[in-house]
Amino acid sequence: MTELTVSSKLGVAAEPKARVTNESPLIRQPREIALQEGLRVWAEIDLDRLAANIHALKQQAGEARLMVVVKANAYGHGAVEVGLAAIQAGAWGLGVAGLEEGDELRRAGVVAPILVLSSTRPAQAHALVQRDLRVTVADLEMGRALSEAAQELGQTARVHVKIETGMNRFGLKTDEAVALAEALRDMPGIEVEGVSSHLATADDESKVFTFQQYKAFREALTRLDWIPIAHISNTAALLDMPEMNMGLVRGGIGVYGLFTSKHVKHNLPLQPVLSLRSRVARVANLQPGEGVSYGMTWHAEKPSTVALVLAGYGDGLRWSMGNKGVALVRGRRVPYAGRVMMDMLVLDVTGVPGVAVDDEVTLLGSQGKETIDADEMAEYAGTINHEILTGLMERVPRLYIRDGRIVARQDLTGMRRALLS
Repeated sequence: MTELTVSSKLGVAAEPKARVTNESPLIRQPREIALQEGLRVWAEIDLDRLAANIHALKQQAGEARLMVVVKANAYGHGAVEVGLAAIQAGAWGLGVAGLEEGDELRRAGVVAPILVLSSTRPAQAHALVQRDLRVTVADLEMGRALSEAAQELGQTARVHVKIETGMNRFGLKTDEAVALAEALRDMPGIEVEGVSSHLATADDESKVFTFQQYKAFREALTRLDWIPIAHISNTAALLDMPEMNMGLVRGGIGVYGLFTSKHVKHNLPLQPVLSLRSRVARVANLQPGEGVSYGMTWHAEKPSTVALVLAGYGDGLRWSMGNKGVALVRGRRVPYAGRVMMDMLVLDVTGVPGVAVDDEVTLLGSQGKETIDADEMAEYAGTINHEILTGLMERVPRLYIRDGRIVARQDLTGMRRALLS
């Protein structure tokens, strides 16, 4: 028997210890799991790479604290395991989009700071305070609701005031933001912990507008120098403009090993954290003229071999990738043949000898010497790497790997965790 437990350090609440045998499916290799359990598709989340990315970003951040953004299920990677691992790797706190995401993390045992980055409504004030979620505020009505909830619960509502500096999405112009911050400061139960803004074009080639926003934010801060934490920097600014780090930086896509665009510096050793894999379910030989999939948009031009793969747009692949996408089989790049279906797709494996049922198929990630990353997949799909990752569906099992072994698994039956002590 090997004793396994969850760390209670760095903002992660302790969980009861669990014992699992070395034969447990939680510590077998991904391919073995796929073959023995019959998984049709799965994602592998490399927690060692996640930690390395966080360490690289923290070094780039200098004295600024790092907030790891885990909204949208941690960009498809799984908010709970990523959140726990991020805090253990040294992140100050986590950023979420709303109450529900923050509540999920609290229920999982995260006790580190969690900031709700998006707009919230007074109806949620009581729950936000009760769960000790920091709240981004841009109106007095929400501030009053938080104050009332804090007094009722005997707790403190920590808020961050949002300043609009040009993106025109969420926040207040400087004069209104200053007035709001000062009003919040005088409300019982409220602690004005932070002030923030958001950059619109930090990943563009031109940084002119970004520096205009930064200048506007700095000017606003001269009137709000009593607020302890200021933050405007995202992944793109952290990579290209570390002078904007201030007291806190918000790490998004970079945490997951990807860059926001080709225009930002790629000098940090960031590595993709997620791989998406499936397996071959059927191999068929086709004669010239025979077609596959809905609409018969692909036909064999010569004697061909095709492989049926058990993954589709219901798992997070894009329908738009039909006849465009590429996968890896036996270490070779092979094209999608025909339309992507909800639960399946077909690959043209004519040029790969010996393809057989249960061969591993890599849809995203590395196999042998070849790699398909989210940027390449996004090109085939006509979108961005963010959408590729966040589009990974809940029904895809996530296998969390550390030191080459699976330490946790999240699927539709819930979470099974076995973190090595």
